[in-house]
Amino acid sequence: MKLIIDRGNHSIKFGFFDKQTIVSVERIENDDKKSVLNIVKKNKIEQTILSSVICEKDDRFIEIILPYSGKLHILSHLTKLPFKNNYETPQTLGKDRVAAVAGAQFLYPNKNILVIDAGTAITYDLLIDNEYVGGNISPGLNMRLKSLHQFTSSLPLVEIKLENEIPGKNTFNAISSGVLNGIVFEIQGYINFFQKKYGKILTIITGGDANYFVEKIKSPIFATPNLVLIGLNRILEYNEEIHN
Repeated sequence: MKLIIDRGNHSIKFGFFDKQTIVSVERIENDDKKSVLNIVKKNKIEQTILSSVICEKDDRFIEIILPYSGKLHILSHLTKLPFKNNYETPQTLGKDRVAAVAGAQFLYPNKNILVIDAGTAITYDLLIDNEYVGGNISPGLNMRLKSLHQFTSSLPLVEIKLENEIPGKNTFNAISSGVLNGIVFEIQGYINFFQKKYGKILTIITGGDANYFVEKIKSPIFATPNLVLIGLNRILEYNEEIHN
């Protein structure tokens, strides 16, 4: 059994894999140390890969999982990847972005792919001819809603609605529609731009807010849960392959 750990800013996802198959996935809050221990002790783990956006050398967290992790690999910019990375500053490239691209490449081999991760931020990453050529980052759904509220004196903090008329007929609808449809237009614009530049591109969307956008995009788009975990598992497998 392999343990795949994706530690984000607010939560930790644990994926248990049997070869390339996801057996189970669990999510906990970042500061729940007791649950971390309970999760990693559940199964006999032969290999673990840890991706942490907090710190590569997250000593306290590593100390907790190390006795149960088997052979531990900590993802860094020095980790060998199953694709060529053309990013000019690989040390600043988000590990979740790297993993999502690896997951997309594994699921859809030899395709040109646009990977969209709709979370706290929205990231757009491109794999062209099995080479990572770069990507863009923009504010996510909740970040936009909070910004409108915090940086103005009178706009309320609203909850997003899936169905919004354009134009909005009141302030709450104007914000909900403006933020949600603004992101939809942004995503569609990126898809159109990259298809014009690179030709046919497969678009994959993942992340906690992905479901808000899937049905609203005119271009074909594939919602893929657990893409980062799948990619981390692929990176772990790839490093085992090249070292054996």
